[in-house]
Amino acid sequence: MLLIKSFLFCGIVCMIAQIILDNTKLTPGHITSIFVVFGAFLDSFSFYDKIIKTVGGGALLPITSFGHSLIHGALAKANNYGIMGILMGMFDLTATGITSAIIFAFVFTLIFKPKN
Repeated sequence: MLLIKSFLFCGIVCMIAQIILDNTKLTPGHITSIFVVFGAFLDSFSFYDKIIKTVGGGALLPITSFGHSLIHGALAKANNYGIMGILMGMFDLTATGITSAIIFAFVFTLIFKPKN
């Protein structure tokens, strides 16, 4: 049952993004940014943790989980280190994802040539 809930959650997030993309003049970059901010907003009020408990790992796949990770890490470190902990925490939980995105983007630009 958890597998179905995970699948449905990811599908609903993608469906909402596709509906926004089809019916507005927003670009995929705008929609991605909106979803990251929305995930951060949900985590600020501890709603995203409840979603993760309900649907499992399916809530960790969409881009909304990146906003969740940013705020989750920032709030955890802010309790220990104050204002500077906010920046430390944001990059603490997301460093692996950001670093791998940079490395893979660099490697793929060396391998593939863009079309005109």
